[in-house]
Amino acid sequence: MENYAEKLKNNLQIDGKKITKSRKEIVNCISNITEHFDADDIYDKLKKDGKNISRASVYRTIPILLKNKIIKEASIYKRRTKYEVVKENEHHDHIICKMCGKIIEFKNDEIEKLQETICKKYDFVLTEHNLELKGYCSKCYKKLMRK
Repeated sequence: MENYAEKLKNNLQIDGKKITKSRKEIVNCISNITEHFDADDIYDKLKKDGKNISRASVYRTIPILLKNKIIKEASIYKRRTKYEVVKENEHHDHIICKMCGKIIEFKNDEIEKLQETICKKYDFVLTEHNLELKGYCSKCYKKLMRK
């Protein structure tokens, strides 16, 4: 597992900022999360673990974690941004249920090759991409069909 606290510490020192106790706790918390999460999920987990960190500290730390590529936006569901921990050299895309917000991660080599082909055709250098397929999971779709 990557050492996110050390990565953040090094990057904050470059920016002339301090790594506070709260920031360390937040980084430690997110490094143990395997699912997609939002700021309130982090706050709730910290509270459950007995950490005395304010919701405002969590919200102020999120942009720092984004800037330092420790987390990235995974999706937006009902105006709430979901995040995930950045894992070096690991790429995946998302299928997102528009009703319940469930996020399914998937990898597909054919899609990746197609993107390369398209970029080559248009003489374009791809540096990043974010593929989201939105619709309804089977459980939510069944609920919709009953209405």
